[in-house]
Amino acid sequence: MLRLMQTIRRFEERASTDYVAGDIYGTVHCYIGEEAVAVGVCSALNRDDQIISTHRGHGHCIAKGADLNRMMAELYGRETGYCKGKGGSMHIADFDIGMLGANGIVAGGISIITGAGLAAQIEGKGRVAVSFFGDGASCAGPFHESLNIAAAWKLPMVYVCENNLWAVNTAASTTLAVQDVAARAAGYGIPGIVVDGNDIFAVHAATTEAVARARAGDGPTLIECKTYRHRRHTERPSQPDVRPQAEIDAWMKKDPIDRLVDHLQAQQGQLSVEEWQAMDAEILQQVEDSVSFAKASAFPSPDRVTDDVFAA
Repeated sequence: MLRLMQTIRRFEERASTDYVAGDIYGTVHCYIGEEAVAVGVCSALNRDDQIISTHRGHGHCIAKGADLNRMMAELYGRETGYCKGKGGSMHIADFDIGMLGANGIVAGGISIITGAGLAAQIEGKGRVAVSFFGDGASCAGPFHESLNIAAAWKLPMVYVCENNLWAVNTAASTTLAVQDVAARAAGYGIPGIVVDGNDIFAVHAATTEAVARARAGDGPTLIECKTYRHRRHTERPSQPDVRPQAEIDAWMKKDPIDRLVDHLQAQQGQLSVEEWQAMDAEILQQVEDSVSFAKASAFPSPDRVTDDVFAA
């Protein structure tokens, strides 16, 4: 878990640096600060279980087992990337590992993955589908429509709300009529659970229980993970950030990676300073290797622009 979380952190730090330097196109939404959610959830899943992501999707990809080289190549717009360099940061998918894609539309993936849950139910092989989305998406129609149908049909779904308190620069407290997104589960007769999204063990435990419920045919669960992004909404230098500095500082002290390292070192005595430094060095090298792979790859040829485009 720690290795995966630190891999996400280092990948995102490099993606931000290279984006600001002009090497990465489009834009980048960093997952820094929320790593315990993706890893805590995906560590409770099987390889063939399926997930869907959001515009802030690199963490989910890595937690589900995506290849760093192909991810970085996609950010760099190269043909060796997951979408052959034509999708960019917000559209990475790998069906082989059950990653059905990231999505630039707020709440855009919730109904898609609910369809995957229906497919899993029809196939009857015990597969589970997981939807990641933010607090802003919980106010959109697809969230309510999907929870309603999933509850009515007892689909093997787990809905994970990553509540980082802000939808771009709009505070969740100004748009939610209830204190917790999880409270909305009551309207659909399904469990709604609130967990500390920066506590990897709490996220993993809640997901394990929800997955077991889904596999048993008892229907969906809504898990709300209270967490916080360390960065502004995007890595654009001009992106405004209206969050209070005191709030940012308070949440930085709750860093999920620091908490896990402290737990392993102080409470379990299972991680020396030297071991942690060696692990981080290995991860940094893997990220550096992914950048080298991306830079050595070709850009997609202009005459292939319509490849993989479907039309009626």
